[in-house]
Amino acid sequence: MQIRVVIGQPWEAVADLLVVPVLGEPTFTGTLDELDRRSGGELRALAALGELRAKAYATVLAASGDLPAGRLLVVGGGSAEGFDRETARRQAATSIRRLAGRSVHTLAYWLDPVADALGEGAAVAADMVVRGIVEGGFDPKTIYLDNTDAAPPALDELLLVTADAAAAAGAAAAIAAAAERGRIIGEGSNIARRLANRAANDVSPQVLADEATALAATYGLAIDVIDEKRAAALGMGMFLAVGRGSDNPPRMIVMRSGPEGARDSQGRLLAMVGKGVCFDSGGISIKPADRMEEMKLDKTGACTVIAAIVTAARLAPGIPLLAIAPAVENMPGDHATRPGDIVKALNGLHVDITNTDAEGRLILGDAMTYAEQIGATHLVDVATLTGAVGRALGHMVTGAFATPDPWWTEVAAAADRAGERLWRLPLVQDYRSEMDSWTGDMTNSGTVEGSLVKSGLFLESFRTVPWAHLDIAATSYYRKAFPFAPRGANGASLATLVELALTGAG
Repeated sequence: MQIRVVIGQPWEAVADLLVVPVLGEPTFTGTLDELDRRSGGELRALAALGELRAKAYATVLAASGDLPAGRLLVVGGGSAEGFDRETARRQAATSIRRLAGRSVHTLAYWLDPVADALGEGAAVAADMVVRGIVEGGFDPKTIYLDNTDAAPPALDELLLVTADAAAAAGAAAAIAAAAERGRIIGEGSNIARRLANRAANDVSPQVLADEATALAATYGLAIDVIDEKRAAALGMGMFLAVGRGSDNPPRMIVMRSGPEGARDSQGRLLAMVGKGVCFDSGGISIKPADRMEEMKLDKTGACTVIAAIVTAARLAPGIPLLAIAPAVENMPGDHATRPGDIVKALNGLHVDITNTDAEGRLILGDAMTYAEQIGATHLVDVATLTGAVGRALGHMVTGAFATPDPWWTEVAAAADRAGERLWRLPLVQDYRSEMDSWTGDMTNSGTVEGSLVKSGLFLESFRTVPWAHLDIAATSYYRKAFPFAPRGANGASLATLVELALTGAG
């Protein structure tokens, strides 16, 4: 898809279709009034019928009258007061998804209403809009099925139309650069989504390692895949305990951007760690049958960090960065770990595994320790870790733990730039006593009360550097389709990771 910035008015755009973003109830003043007049009053007529509504993501296809664009697509963005980067991205994604099954080769998108509502200029609007178009074009049905006729159109050209005075004065190049940035982040999100959505009989730990190896070769990254023998020699007792019941052995995937020993412009080496349970049956502490098929998505954190390091490296080649994806299957086989088994973690702690379905924190703990051993100065982990986070925050807000406070401030700022919602939860140290073991240093699962906080406390035991944990169990995939996204993995937290990594770009 070619992206072109067009300095001019929306009624001048030559395209198969022109997207008209609307915020709040249309008032038909200024440019929108002129656009309506040149379309032959089509927009006012639709408003009179109640078709143009303030509702977010509502759409209507309209005739274009004498405009050079073949058709108009009006997309609601909800209230102007509540409009933010996330809404801008979703509004754009809605536009391309609304065109599924239609023949559209050239799409023009009027940027100015988005830029005005955000109050951040046309470049930020272009970043969010292009991300939305790229992510909205993703169709999980094409992974296994020939669904191209029903999928959103693959555009040949996207025109970003703006009459912004600054753009006319020479800032078009900055808008184009922001648009390309949005494209790359959107493509990274889709890499993560495609990997995460693939079935468990298709993606074992070894296959996930093979996919990461292929991506590393394509984008010039170093990769090291630690098998079960090396993991045992290193002392990764928690990591190995989770995969014992499966015929598919575990793999610790370690990807690196930049030279070994290098630090970024802030003197840091950030490690992004992602939970990669390719299928989670719960092990001996087996899950209920209801919705167990969704546990193929328990590898989403790993897919996210694999795609995030690729994306960051595309945007800032050679940036020092690590991505570590511990990949396992959690199955109740003959050799599976039993409740009550005690294992020695890589950092020397003896962990009493009281619940084999609290497995994600085990593999993350060893991966975080290993990241520090190979030089990481800062950590952020991403995991579909707990059901409790969804009960607390729902499916639109990612729960987070972090320490110390300045590191959380940076992570939160990255999420704001990415247009993603995080909510910081407290690390209540008084709850640690509820994770005491009879014979080991700690259990991997405490009492039900405060279980979400205890998941954070467990992970905190395996870090000595600044660390943040993002629990995407409820936000990483949709169980139903939305106007802006299909069912399945949605790329949650990838943009936050990329924004965080790029703060260290020189």
